[in-house]
Amino acid sequence: MRNRLRKIDGSGQWAVGSDSLPTAHCPLPTEAGFTLLELIITLAIIAILAAGTIPVARNMIKREKEIELRRNLRDLRKAIDQYKIGCDVGGLVGPLDRKVDDECYPPSLDILVEGIHPPNQGDRTIRFLRRIPKDPFTGKAEWGMRSVQDDPDSSAWGGQNIFDVYSLAPGTALDGKTKYKDW
Repeated sequence: MRNRLRKIDGSGQWAVGSDSLPTAHCPLPTEAGFTLLELIITLAIIAILAAGTIPVARNMIKREKEIELRRNLRDLRKAIDQYKIGCDVGGLVGPLDRKVDDECYPPSLDILVEGIHPPNQGDRTIRFLRRIPKDPFTGKAEWGMRSVQDDPDSSAWGGQNIFDVYSLAPGTALDGKTKYKDW
């Protein structure tokens, strides 16, 4: 004996039964979907999950910018240090290219990109950077500069030479206490 689903002629209903037994009439649902309550509950759950992920996404974006800022500051400081080493040890910067009391630091960030022409080496140019990196928070390739002659407590640049750079971005890092200009 085998049960099967069969349609009763003309009534639009289906019946379940075997070939030898009488069939029981059972209507099948013709409409399927969500009730209004199910839809409201689903939307509420999605809204709660979205509200929890927005602060996390904001922190991730800020963290990525902070990582990029650290990398750019490190690249600039490394180029300044290479310039100083080339001037002090390697004699790559000639006496005519230096200012008095510059202590072999570069006079501007542009010289790190434009490069220097070592004395007695023909047309050879040594570049320390391909380009001045952008500050990810300001979106500009502008940096605060510290000079050897600057007052350490002052944020004004003396204009003589550059031994350090810092971000001009306002704001505080994710740790809540360190300002970007102090990096």
